[in-house]
Amino acid sequence: MYFKLEIIGFNIESCMLAQAAGAHRIELCDNPGEGGTTPSYGFIKAARAALHIDLYPIIRPRGGDFFYTDAEFELMKTDVQVCKDLGCDGVVTGILNTDGAVDKERCKELVRIAYPMGVTFHRAFDRVKDASQALEDIIEIGCERILTSGLVPNAIDGAETLAALIKQADERIIIMPGSGVRSENIIELAQKTGAVEFHTSARMNVESRMSYTNEGMKESLKSVSADGNEIKNIIANLKSL
Repeated sequence: MYFKLEIIGFNIESCMLAQAAGAHRIELCDNPGEGGTTPSYGFIKAARAALHIDLYPIIRPRGGDFFYTDAEFELMKTDVQVCKDLGCDGVVTGILNTDGAVDKERCKELVRIAYPMGVTFHRAFDRVKDASQALEDIIEIGCERILTSGLVPNAIDGAETLAALIKQADERIIIMPGSGVRSENIIELAQKTGAVEFHTSARMNVESRMSYTNEGMKESLKSVSADGNEIKNIIANLKSL
């Protein structure tokens, strides 16, 4: 079985670490505290220049829900075009209606602009009202994969739902489990779901390199990075299956 591992790149160092560790794809994001938002032009450009593996920036103008105003949608269309112009392999996005259904018309427009790039529908899927119908809608839209934890916070807890989605998809679209995916549960997750692509931040906290800290601010200036050893361990465990 040939497995693929996607790593979230929250900074350029994480992208390089992930590539060196054997990751197959980078989901490029800013703002880990908000679950990931659209990275800057400079970040996308630098990542594209540094990486030979697939690069998929997220197209998400803000944190919070996945219902967007007309102004936000215009930003999303522009950002998809930027990714295309910079030579990215794809984008990661998703838009919902207020009733919890997939916004098919707007998503189709983003897929159209993205072509020939690929499009992953992100974890907006985990907020839909009817997962079975949403799956069919996303296939119709033309996305190539869905990133999902099975409509619960942690993919291992959503394994039964993930397996059902993979069965329903019947190879028409890739179902990629993500959220809480780690080296210690990747084998169980693969065996329970039948998935062949997986998504993780493999995150670790990095201490500030500042020699001076203003103690009066009473803050921790740790940052998020990918853990290269964790990525290697996930890939090794997948290869053992």
